[in-house]
Amino acid sequence: MATPRFLTLADVADVLNVSWRQVYALVRRKELIAIQIGGRGQWRVETEELERFIAQKYAEARAGTVPEEPDNAAVAEAASRTSPPAGEEPSPS
Repeated sequence: MATPRFLTLADVADVLNVSWRQVYALVRRKELIAIQIGGRGQWRVETEELERFIAQKYAEARAGTVPEEPDNAAVAEAASRTSPPAGEEPSPS
């Protein structure tokens, strides 16, 4: 069977091993180009576009331009400095 020209967002999610919502977010941010066919929610991604997207992500990873995941300890520490302890009201400025 020939490779289909267009994939649904669910198909793309399967290929990338992510959720449908994550693929939809990529489309909304225009990181992954898709076209809308017919009614609501009928998005299609061209197979070549998906391959371009994957190649771009590899290029970003090689170049070191992919944002690093935040260190959970640092995030928790920063949050503790900006929010009051549990059960306390923030002080008026």
